[in-house]
Amino acid sequence: MAGAMAAGGELESVRVTRVLRDDIILGRRRPGARLVERDIAAELNVSRLPVREAIRTLVAEGIVVARPRTWAVVREFTHRDIQDFAEVREAIETLIFVFAAERHDEAGIARIRGAYERELEAARAEDSEAARVAAAEFHEIAVELAANEMLGELIAVFLTRLRWLFGQHDDLLAMADEHRIILEAMTARDTEALRRIVPAHLASGQSAAERRLAERGDLSA
Repeated sequence: MAGAMAAGGELESVRVTRVLRDDIILGRRRPGARLVERDIAAELNVSRLPVREAIRTLVAEGIVVARPRTWAVVREFTHRDIQDFAEVREAIETLIFVFAAERHDEAGIARIRGAYERELEAARAEDSEAARVAAAEFHEIAVELAANEMLGELIAVFLTRLRWLFGQHDDLLAMADEHRIILEAMTARDTEALRRIVPAHLASGQSAAERRLAERGDLSA
């Protein structure tokens, strides 16, 4: 049953969604890979129903494409997909970081600094998964510090695709350094600097993602 509980009290459908989402974001399941309910159910030792629910969730999050009467596949992003996402993301995330700079307290800055420090440590250790998780946390904490419910709801729509984009960035030290620059501007409440820095940071991530996917042949025209 989809509502069955896995070990630790987590719903099976939630666990399956989390596992598949992480596999896609971290590149374990490549663009175009088939997501066959029967195979995934056997792999994760669950029934097919929670797998079906997980796939529906990931379709809604924009990283899986449903193909009726066959199977779902991991989404193959196009240049246009990434450009469209980048345009919307720039407007929303610039506001998020500006508001976070204006509204943060010492505890909030300590939290986002902690995410940056974990990211830098993982990048130096060449632990790509840990670095990308911490990079995503950096952005997620900024959303909380912005203290704007509507902005939070808007970015939530793109959160999984945002994490996917971090998963394509292969220069982990460069990404961490860009977060350092953003952190310094936030700490100083320098909103004018952030209006310049954040779009440049996002453009850097977009270029890195497109370059890496093109090299791997995972980016559609």
